[in-house]
Amino acid sequence: MSAPPSEGAMKPPERPDTPCVAVCSTTFDEICRGCGRSVVEVAHWVSMSEADKEVVWVRILAQGYPRRNT
Repeated sequence: MSAPPSEGAMKPPERPDTPCVAVCSTTFDEICRGCGRSVVEVAHWVSMSEADKEVVWVRILAQGYPRRNT
């Protein structure tokens, strides 16, 4: 019988409440140039589950967001 995963392995890393960096721009497409979220993700962020937010965080961090100087 293997040991259960540690509590730290089950919880996502600590993150700010939002990836927003106040560099909001969706002028050329549906993705914010500051945080990397789609317009829909920005609009629904406050009602998204923690698991859904984590999926977004993982994607935008892998893409090099958030960016303060764009």
